Amino acid sequence: MYEMLTGPALWLAFAIAVIGLVVRTVFYIQGLHWRLDRVAYTAHPAAGAKGAIRSILAFLIPFANHSWRAKPGFTIMFFTFHIGLLAVPLFLEGHAVIIMERFGIAWPAMSMAAADFLTVAMLVAALGIAMRRMLLPEVRIVTDAKDWIVLVVSVAPFVTGFMVVHGVGDYDFWLLTHIVSGLAWIALLPFTKLFHVVGFFWSRAQLGMDFGIKRGGMKYKSFDW
Repeated sequence: MYEMLTGPALWLAFAIAVIGLVVRTVFYIQGLHWRLDRVAYTAHPAAGAKGAIRSILAFLIPFANHSWRAKPGFTIMFFTFHIGLLAVPLFLEGHAVIIMERFGIAWPAMSMAAADFLTVAMLVAALGIAMRRMLLPEVRIVTDAKDWIVLVVSVAPFVTGFMVVHGVGDYDFWLLTHIVSGLAWIALLPFTKLFHVVGFFWSRAQLGMDFGIKRGGMKYKSFDW
């Protein structure tokens, strides 16, 4: 079972994720309005690129914009959650071994102490995010079942992985549950709000290009539409 899950099933999950993310990206770009968006973007690439980069960085850097500074507690939880969510799976020593075995790639790995710290911090942040969704009316009203499923799917590999590493309970059960939950997370990337792993960059770039070209970013009016 382990060989199947870390072999063919892993390849299948990655294939579903990559193909799905590419297809959704193509649909996103095709959905841009031909006259209002694509003409302006292609006619003013320098101004558009500048606006896109500024928009992306403003939301990638903690406290870099007013939205982050207005809610410091949420900002800390948000970045702690996402840093752990990305760093631990990418650089965990056990995962580096699998990458070498299955793909032949020498991958850097973090220490177990660092992985434990980031895992616990991520889980605490996830708990804070869940409580925020339940306690704040303005957040609760826009939270539905799909949002909870995405949160559970994102947290499950960390809970199960922590149990495996620290030998809590049945090792084989937790190991298989960890692998299955991780594969589910990968395969669900294109089909849920997890799409924002790439969708974030497209949407922030589009907004940045809008403001960089059409909404006051350019100081003259020689627009092509």
